[in-house]
Amino acid sequence: MTSATRRSVIGAALAALIAVVLVISPATARQTDRPIVLPGATGTEGVARLDGSTFFAGDLLTGDIFRGKITKGTAAKFIDAPDGRFAAGMKADSSDKLLFVAGGPTGQGYVYSTRTGAPVRSYQFQSPPTPTFINDVALSKNGAWFTDSAQALLYFVPVVDGVPSSSFRTLTLTGPAADLSGAFNNNGIQAIRGGAMLVVAHSGNGVLNLVDATTGASTTIAGVSVPNVDGILIKGGRELFAVQNANNLVSVWKLETDFLAGTQKKTITSPLFQFPTTVARFGGRLAVANAKFDTGFPPTATQFEVIVVRR
Repeated sequence: MTSATRRSVIGAALAALIAVVLVISPATARQTDRPIVLPGATGTEGVARLDGSTFFAGDLLTGDIFRGKITKGTAAKFIDAPDGRFAAGMKADSSDKLLFVAGGPTGQGYVYSTRTGAPVRSYQFQSPPTPTFINDVALSKNGAWFTDSAQALLYFVPVVDGVPSSSFRTLTLTGPAADLSGAFNNNGIQAIRGGAMLVVAHSGNGVLNLVDATTGASTTIAGVSVPNVDGILIKGGRELFAVQNANNLVSVWKLETDFLAGTQKKTITSPLFQFPTTVARFGGRLAVANAKFDTGFPPTATQFEVIVVRR
C-alpha cells in the first residue's frame, strides 16, 4: 500500500469520525495544565508511560516515537521508524523494557526496545486492502492485546521471559463488541483480572464492553455512556479514565467489582485539549495525546503535543 493510499484510507475513516465533533463549552484554564511539544511531529495519537516520569508518544503518520519526561516538560525523537509505519495507540512494559505500538491502517503491530529504540518484532495482523485499523494496545501478564477498529477481532502477542513470540493469536468477538456499524469500532483496551477479561471501548456506540479473553464473548458495561470514546486506562483496580476525543475531555468512572456496571465520578477537561485521543497516568497527573483531528486529515496544525493535566 502506497503512502498516498494509506493516507486516503485513514483520511476517509477519520472524516466520518470528525463529522461528529460537538460544540463544547470553553474549559476553565488551570495553571497546572501545560503542553509538552513533540518537536517536528506531523501528528500524534498514542501516549504511554514507561516508569517514573518517562513517557512515549507517537507520530501517527510516520510511525516515529518520541520519548520525554513530564517532570522536565520536554520530549525528543527516540525512534526513527522504518518507512511505511504508522503509530496509533501504544503501551510500554517497564519490566520487559518493551514498547508495543498499534500500526493503524497498515494492519500491523510493532515491538521496540525501550532501552535502545531498536525494532524487536513486527506482526501483520491483517493485510490491506482488507479493511483494518490496528488502533490500541493493552498489556496483560502474559503478553499484549491489539484492537482492530474495522474487524470484530482482537490480536494477542504472547511474551515469554521478556521475549515477544514470533506468532500471534486471533480472538473472534461476539456480542456487542462485534458491532462494525461505526466508522471506528473497537478502540481503547485494558486487561483486567490478570488478563482473563478485557475492557474494550467501542467508539461507534459510545460504550465500554467487557470481553472474555478466552471465548471473545462480550457484554456492555451498564451505566457507562462515553460518546466519541477513544483510549481508555484503568488504574487502582476499578478506576477508569475514558478519553472522549471530539468532546475534548477525559471522563472518570468507578466500575463495580464485577465490572458489569459503572458510575461517573468526574470530568477532566482543559482549554489546551484539541481532539485528545489517549491517556497515561503519572500519580496525580495525566498525560493526554493531542491529535488535532478537528483541523482535518492530515491535521493542518503546525505543532503537536502531549498535554499534562491534574487528574
